[in-house]
Amino acid sequence: MLTLETAQDVLKKYFGYDSFRWGQEETISNILSGNHTACIMPTGGGKSLCYQIPALLLEGTTLVISPLISLMKDQVDALNSAGISATYINSSISVQEARQRMDEARVGEYQLLYIAPERLESQSFINELRDIPIPLVAVDEAHCISQWGHDFRPSYLRIHQLLTQLPDNPTLVALTATATPQVRLDICTTLGINEDQTVITGFERENLSFSVVKGQDRLVFIEDYVKKNIKEAGIIYAATRKEVENVYERLKKKGMNVGKYHAGLSSDYREKEQTLFLNDEISVMVATSAFGMGIDKSNIRYVIHHQLPKNMESYYQEAGRAGRDGLESECIVLYSPMDIRIQRYLIEQTTHNHERQIQELEKLQQMINFCHTEGCLQVYILEYFGEAESEPCGRCGNCTDERIAVDVTTDAQKVLSCMIRMGERFGKTAVAQVLTGSRNKKMTDLGFEGLSTYGLMKDQTAKQVSEFIEFLISEGYILVGGGSYPTLSVSNKGKEVLTKKMNVMRKETVETKQLVQDDELFQYLRSLRKEIAQEEKVPPFVVFSDETLRDMSAKLPITMEDFSAVKGVGQLKKEKYGQQFLNEIKLFCEKNPDRERKVEVIEKTKTIKTKSSPIENSHMITLEMLNEGLSFEEIANKRGLSKMTIENHIIRCGEEGERINWEKFVSSEDETEIINAINEFGGEKLKPIKEALPDNITYFMIKVVQCKNN
Repeated sequence: MLTLETAQDVLKKYFGYDSFRWGQEETISNILSGNHTACIMPTGGGKSLCYQIPALLLEGTTLVISPLISLMKDQVDALNSAGISATYINSSISVQEARQRMDEARVGEYQLLYIAPERLESQSFINELRDIPIPLVAVDEAHCISQWGHDFRPSYLRIHQLLTQLPDNPTLVALTATATPQVRLDICTTLGINEDQTVITGFERENLSFSVVKGQDRLVFIEDYVKKNIKEAGIIYAATRKEVENVYERLKKKGMNVGKYHAGLSSDYREKEQTLFLNDEISVMVATSAFGMGIDKSNIRYVIHHQLPKNMESYYQEAGRAGRDGLESECIVLYSPMDIRIQRYLIEQTTHNHERQIQELEKLQQMINFCHTEGCLQVYILEYFGEAESEPCGRCGNCTDERIAVDVTTDAQKVLSCMIRMGERFGKTAVAQVLTGSRNKKMTDLGFEGLSTYGLMKDQTAKQVSEFIEFLISEGYILVGGGSYPTLSVSNKGKEVLTKKMNVMRKETVETKQLVQDDELFQYLRSLRKEIAQEEKVPPFVVFSDETLRDMSAKLPITMEDFSAVKGVGQLKKEKYGQQFLNEIKLFCEKNPDRERKVEVIEKTKTIKTKSSPIENSHMITLEMLNEGLSFEEIANKRGLSKMTIENHIIRCGEEGERINWEKFVSSEDETEIINAINEFGGEKLKPIKEALPDNITYFMIKVVQCKNN
């Protein structure tokens, strides 16, 4: 009898974790009960374990259908490294190798077999699969089955036909990270999954912070950002090959460790660059969206979109490649309205079905709206994917924006007035040159020296004025025309500025920041990990993730028993690498006697049962720290979590009956106001209650009152 306790033992033995994440247990339980299941989890949420754990418990070979060739190799390498037999069959291997692997699968050599969906177009291949005992079929990137999805693959439509031909009547699990309600319906309908057997954990990634930067020099921003985070891995996405080359050359000239990836490069070159990135030989990859599909690199600390992505699904999938190890990471869009024209052009060139083209343009508009919203960016994403009534995340660029807004109405009027006097027939560069009093030949030939606006902003450089024009474009005061040389015109909103009916406020420049504070031991362990990875010819994250190295650095294990308690250390990896890492930690501590051996509060973690899921008792750690006198901000900083997560921990403690001094958070006067609002609007939705209360009353205070009175 297969039980969840057995599954948990397998999780600890092979993967080094004590308990499942939210949603993993429910999915695994469904599979072990023989129920076809759809699993919707965000990127980095642990979808792979949902089929890898059952694969180790069920008799036979689990078949994994994945469209991502690079991901197959990464996952197979990681599984083999953990002592699990797995292989893949796709176009990257020869016919002879494929035949040999199929022969080995027939005699039970593998617990998991990964294949590309295009293999299902061959009836002879399906016939070969009939000779292999297959108890479970996992469909990865299941959104590819829907024509409403952002990456439709016709081969996916053959999966249901495959299932009807396999003799063992295998269980099916479909997994994806980016599925709107329409796409989820398509997945269930096409694959014959009961909608009631859909596990949705929510799309929020609590370790990611999102932000949109507008009206700034993008290359300067990227250069400064990469420089400040030079030791961290990151991806910079651009919409076109030309822009990839521009950003790459800029960073390369500055001596930065950077690679590039786009379809215009040879396959050998792309593979070499990708391998260097995976192996931490280069820290930054500049690429088009062709890069990253299935890159299972866990320690990517930031993803920057140098240009506007084409839709929310693509954006969330690409941004979601940051922080797969659960550590704090950042996702930034550098927005310019010029990108809208580029994306429209790409849609028109690549989408020939009229209905599909309209759909893609609508999705583009939703992406544009994301860049302009003044509300919480995480809430916008969650609502797009069907999670209504989400609360502000407290960590995105909009939630945390404390920059001072300065009145720049006069400068805006100078720019708009200059554009009108130039006949609204020129682009950004020409307007900036007139305003700064440029003496180039073009100004003279066109007679612009005689304009009343000529030299009005000569105290600034043409570059600074161009950046200001970008800001006015992003805020809708200026319209950008089409064509290869887009012209600028004054919008209706801009005309209201000229007639003094509206003021223009501009926030200070967004400052780049260092994502990870230096930790000498962590860097020391990184070097050791890289040496081991080079010897074994695998990417460093296959040895241990950054999360595991940071946990080692915090816990400073001195015995094998201590080492077993480090996150992500399974039985095989403990045996393979344990002594090496213990020796290096001991040596480091001898050289640095001031480094105390700290046992983090996380060691006090107990495993408890809530509903049907055993989870780490993280909220109880927060309560313990609060009772020790630490503030929410101090706890958040020490634990590497957002303040909102800490607040939610306290609410959860209250719901579980822990004693909490609620008066510390809400005065009796505020409590009375909140209770009155709850009585008027009901307690099911927080938003109408919040809107009815004074600004000083937060969502947390409302939850406190609800929890206290329940």
